[in-house]
Amino acid sequence: MSESTTNPKPFHAHLEMAIALARVLEYVERGPGRIDAEQYRLLVARLKTALAEDLPVAALDAVLGALPAAAEVYENMHYQFSGLSRSPLERSVASERLAAELLARVSQASKRA
Repeated sequence: MSESTTNPKPFHAHLEMAIALARVLEYVERGPGRIDAEQYRLLVARLKTALAEDLPVAALDAVLGALPAAAEVYENMHYQFSGLSRSPLERSVASERLAAELLARVSQASKRA
């Protein structure tokens, strides 16, 4: 039995932390919030830690469904296993195409240098 099953307090604390961090990231990404690069890296690192906790699937899905910036972080955390599984197919295909085009440009530029 995991700790979150036997003691609900740590589960709630982890969930509340994940929600709070996800809301801050959403504010920074989509709202008027502005932070410097180091603060952004720290925020995303903390959110990754919170999202890596053993959270119930329904709670995690609710957070990620309500806060797209957090969903993008979560998706990137699990990309090697499931790709862009949380994104709509059109967006996933467009992202893959843009990445391939960027890699091709970088490769061509490095050959010229």
